[in-house]
Amino acid sequence: MKILLINKNHFVHGGADRVYLNTGKLLEENGHQVAYFSTLNIDNISTEFDRYFVSSIETSQNSFFKKILSVKKYIYNEEAKNKLGQLIKDFNPDIIHIHLFYGVMSASILKEVKKHNIPIVATIHDYRLICPTNNMLDSDNLICEKCLPSSPSYCLIKKCSEKSLSQSAVVTLEAYFRKYVFKPIDYIDNFIFVSNFIKNKHIQVDYRYEGKSSQLYNFAPEISLDTSKKGSYLLYFGRLSKEKGLFTLIKSLFESKHKLKIVGSGPLENEMLELIHTQNNIEFLGFKSGKELDQLILNSSFVVVPSEWYENNPMTIIESFALGKPVIGANIGGIPELLNRSNGFLFESSNVKNLSEVIDNAIDINEDLYQNLSKNCLGFAKKFFSKENHYFNLLNIYKSIKK
Repeated sequence: MKILLINKNHFVHGGADRVYLNTGKLLEENGHQVAYFSTLNIDNISTEFDRYFVSSIETSQNSFFKKILSVKKYIYNEEAKNKLGQLIKDFNPDIIHIHLFYGVMSASILKEVKKHNIPIVATIHDYRLICPTNNMLDSDNLICEKCLPSSPSYCLIKKCSEKSLSQSAVVTLEAYFRKYVFKPIDYIDNFIFVSNFIKNKHIQVDYRYEGKSSQLYNFAPEISLDTSKKGSYLLYFGRLSKEKGLFTLIKSLFESKHKLKIVGSGPLENEMLELIHTQNNIEFLGFKSGKELDQLILNSSFVVVPSEWYENNPMTIIESFALGKPVIGANIGGIPELLNRSNGFLFESSNVKNLSEVIDNAIDINEDLYQNLSKNCLGFAKKFFSKENHYFNLLNIYKSIKK
């Protein structure tokens, strides 16, 4: 089968990008021909298809007047449409599988694909189809569902996108265009939701998603054969941003002797360093990946996922479970679908005191109980996150819509 994968980044900037690239590798390993369509970036992984890639659009970094000039391209990108059309003619795919594309390639690519009568699958990693800012957080970084029932106008009123009126205006305009002019649900044949939570949120907004959707967790390229030992520190790895709840985690350890290592990069790095500079028990290691990150996970006691938004299917949990490492996670979004008392611990999201108590209880368990948690993590990973099961289920989705 010939499959064309589409994503806004052709390098790992976030979890969705990792899933996109891992999916391409998985399909190639199973004998399929895979092509890629993305945007131009200096960090891109080299590919023979980059001659088709599209110029990037960064409206959030533009001046007000540049934002106005880029609105048309942001909402309906003719360059993306034309370059994708050429790639389709040259590659002639059987299936097109989309990941993140709004805000860069725009809805124009959906129209181009349908012109060629090719089935479309879209993996839904965020809430962009029902929330202008994609994360269902308002300008105060609080959970918000006010745009769901009727219109996206609250985003503009509240300046939900980076607290900027102009940026909020752009994403709100795009949301109206998507809602009333160019509806993705009319073009996409199957929506793959990465958690039951996000699937139900979309059905809540439009019942038609129920008849055009599947639920499939993200996967781990490799799963360990052995349980892991209880390490000497807690580990946070991921993006350093407000919705990830990192500051709640840090504050929960202010009067604690438990050690925490922080791995990642993001907009809150300087503010975080200021917050922890007097804390001898908290260490920032910067960005890590590959084997170096794996060792940090293996040598930890627990990985902590303190999210304060509707997290869907965090790669942090998947990667931790794949190494047999138990997780302490916030009871929010899709996290409770993965975490229970057999493989980790849940706490009330944003609650510093509750997180501190849960950490104390988790650290206090003996090695036998810890080994049982680790064993259950591996069992869960093998059942839900293995690349073999993921490939089998993904191929069935492709076959169900193939014309």
